[in-house]
Amino acid sequence: MYKSLYCRSYQQIVKAISSFLPWREPVLLDGEGSLKDLAELVRKQAIESILIVTDKGIAAAGLLAPLLEGLQEEGIHYAIYDKTVPNPTLENVEEAVYTYHTNYCEGIIAFGGGSPIDCAKVAGARIVKPGQPIAKMKGLLKVWKELPPLFVVPTTAGTGAEATLAAVVSNTYTHEKYALMDTSLIPDYAVTDPALTIALPKHLTSTTGMDALTHAVEAYIGKGNTKETKQWSREATELIFENLYEVYSNGENMAARKNMQRAAYLAGKAFTRAYVGYVHAIAHTLGGFYSIPHGYANAIILPHVLEYYGKSAHKPLAELADLVGLTDASDATEQKADAFIHAIKNLNKRMDIPSRIEGIKEGDISTMVKRALDEGNPLYPVPKILFEDDITHLFQVIKA
Repeated sequence: MYKSLYCRSYQQIVKAISSFLPWREPVLLDGEGSLKDLAELVRKQAIESILIVTDKGIAAAGLLAPLLEGLQEEGIHYAIYDKTVPNPTLENVEEAVYTYHTNYCEGIIAFGGGSPIDCAKVAGARIVKPGQPIAKMKGLLKVWKELPPLFVVPTTAGTGAEATLAAVVSNTYTHEKYALMDTSLIPDYAVTDPALTIALPKHLTSTTGMDALTHAVEAYIGKGNTKETKQWSREATELIFENLYEVYSNGENMAARKNMQRAAYLAGKAFTRAYVGYVHAIAHTLGGFYSIPHGYANAIILPHVLEYYGKSAHKPLAELADLVGLTDASDATEQKADAFIHAIKNLNKRMDIPSRIEGIKEGDISTMVKRALDEGNPLYPVPKILFEDDITHLFQVIKA
């Protein structure tokens, strides 16, 4: 009881403080072909040399070509760091910082999915706070210093990182995940060009889309939401249910791709103000231990956690069920909530996402439980406060 009271009191204080924080939204270049306008935008910031943080897959796919051509035309020097791995590491960050300094860069372009974007954000934090180890910046409002100009080009429709205050990196030696949350990590500019997502493989389309749904749902059902975040979550949820399976089965549908990018952006805005919950705490821990892709983990974990919340989440889940047309007005609240959870399971199944996670080692669970709780409590304003026995049970449920 006392632990729950402490968590709720902490969350109320954070929510009160949040209303006074310097929130901003990135300047958007939106729509098909908008990438071609980025180089001119960089030039307008009087930047002569810029770091591009990406990964080998993006570089090999040729997606950078229009940007590099534009930078050359504008006379802007660029350096590319393309060694970012899924679940980016402390080493990735330090290598990106080194590349930034050795090329006398004055800004950063993050180009790719959530991993390059997170790497770029944390690199920016290390650039402006060179004496501060990343481990000391994890948690809420530990950066608190303006980053170099940050331009973000998402190539998936999932993380919403182009709109968020969050970034997560991994310690490969301890398997810890460091989640940094600071308004200074919100990008200055974002390019949401659906053409960049057309060639996305089906398994990345599905899991990144479910990542966006997890953001929207966790933000909506928690106690940290506001009138604005609830609306963003609702719109994102509706767009995802209308468009995710379409882009999974018909990847060249540009209109649906655009809708999914908007959904990811809105869900990102929602959770950056309202926070997430235990789905993310567990997923981050699994990523740290086993390098399980974040969206994939979220997709599998989400329905299990929603079921475990029980009555505490029925009302908001019922509202989402009504929103996406799963239920009749006469249905009971619990019935509507169950219908929404079942729809998530069914969507996963249709996109070949399993219901359990392979490879979880029994001997790791106690440590993972502690780390998930360290992340979730007392910060995340979840419908129901969970403790060690609860999280242990959830790990057993999701373990194949």
